[in-house]
Formats: sequence, C-alpha cells, structure tokens
Amino acid sequence: MRAVFFTSVLFSMLSAGHASPLVPRQSITSLTLAQIATLKPYAYFASAAYCSPSITLTWTCGANCEATPDFIPVASGGDGGDIQFWFVGFAPSLNTVIVSHQGTDVTQLESDLTDIEADFTNLDSTLFPGVSSSVEVHEGFAKEQAKTAATILAVVQETISAHGATQVTIVGHSLGAAIALLDGVYLPLHLSGVTFKTVGYGLPRVGNQAFANYVDAHVPLTHINNKEDPIPIVPGQFLGYHHPSGEIHIQDSGAWLACPGQDNPSTECIVGDVPNIFVGSLSDHDGPYDGVEMGC
Repeated sequence: MRAVFFTSVLFSMLSAGHASPLVPRQSITSLTLAQIATLKPYAYFASAAYCSPSITLTWTCGANCEATPDFIPVASGGDGGDIQFWFVGFAPSLNTVIVSHQGTDVTQLESDLTDIEADFTNLDSTLFPGVSSSVEVHEGFAKEQAKTAATILAVVQETISAHGATQVTIVGHSLGAAIALLDGVYLPLHLSGVTFKTVGYGLPRVGNQAFANYVDAHVPLTHINNKEDPIPIVPGQFLGYHHPSGEIHIQDSGAWLACPGQDNPSTECIVGDVPNIFVGSLSDHDGPYDGVEMGC
C-alpha cells in the first residue's frame, strides 16, 4: 500500500485543480497560539507511528516519546510494508485513547509509486454497517484500513475498559491520515459510550462527495496541511474526490488558518494555494507542524 499511494499522486497531480462552485462560506480565521498548542501532542503521536512496533510498545521513540512521557502503550503492529505500522494506547494528560497509523515515506518514491488502485469502492458493509451505498472511498485506502480494523477495534475496547476512557482520538500523517479517517468512521459504528475525534496531517482526499458529507455529519475531523504540500490536493477533484471540512492550513508566515467548508478554494487554503503539482513542494509534506517533523 505504500506504493499504492504515490502512483495516483503523480497521476492525479497532473490535473488536481478543479474549480469549486461559488458558495457562501464562513470567514477564514487565525488560530491562537493556545489553540495551536492543543494540537501539538497529536503531531507527536502521528510522527511516532513511523517507528517500529517494538519501539512504540516500549515508548522509546526519542523526541516524540519524550514529549509525551505519560503515554501508556497497549499494543502495536504492522510491518511497515504490506501493513503500515500502528499503535494504540492511553494518554492520561489528554484523557484519551490514542490510535495512530504510519504514513508514507516520500523519500522512497520508487517503492511508493503504486497507487493504481485509485478507483472508488463502497465501504465493506460488515466493517461499516448502515453506511449508505452512495458513500464511496479510494479502494486502496479501504483495503489498507481493513487489514487492521478488527485488531484495532479489539485493542481500543481493551484500552477503554482498562483506563475508563471516555474519548478516542485517531491520528495519522499522509497515508496514515487516510487510514485514520476511515477508522474515524469505522470505530464509532462499533463502540458506544465514548466520543471520537480524528486529527490528520497531510491528508489526501479519501472519498467522494457523499463520503465528505458523511464525515461532516458524523466525524469530528481536523486535517492540517503544511504550506505548499501537494499531497492534500490528490486524488483530484476531477476524479470525483472531495475533502470533508475541518482544514487548517499552515501559511508560509507560520500562521495557522482555519479554512471552513469542503475544499475551500481561497488562496489562503490548500486547494487555492496549491492548484496543481507544479506549484507544490513535497518537502512541505513532512512538516514542520508546530515544530514537529514527521518520522521516527
């Protein structure tokens, strides 16, 4: 799946720009330093997912782990190839279960250029009971999320029970953000009595308009895009893909702006700032996100 992501990236970027209809939108607003600071722990957790399971299970991942010293890991898995790394644990200071998924290393393009599975598919009715058949998602992302879905559900249930948790936060970067968003749809369908939120970094588009609308209605989502990162503009809107709401766009100045609505076309937001691959910069994909660079 690491490869499945970037063939579509290169193909889709060639025509990623798509004119959005003119619709009334709320104003773009700046985040305060305090608001930015509340998101920083999730960047550390997303970054830590690039580390092998043996490292995250002992929480010895260097700066990311040192910045979140009270985290209690419960389980980890994946091989970094066929199955992306992941881990689950409890963060007492945030009073939340954390689920984190590994992203894609953009420096290994040769092994990453395999996203030929950019076709839409319906969500598996066993994993996503009751979700309308009009909701369609990227086939490769759906396959990757399905590989770990049942295991992660069981571990999240275990963690909730062990710590009396009332909140679950799912995080990830790049491909990991796409898997995290699908987990953000999946887990609430099987768990009750807890609240959920998803925080993604460099999130590519995951599904169609019905999917984006479903997320807006059911999934508290924040997706943070850094400067001229081109990954969030793919797969292209011309292919029928749409982002849900919840974008925060980090400016070249370092300001963080909340961009309301789906695929906000303002030049202060990612779609307007990066209309195609030729004005994007892959070096922005890994960060920094408030000083956090993605990677183990």
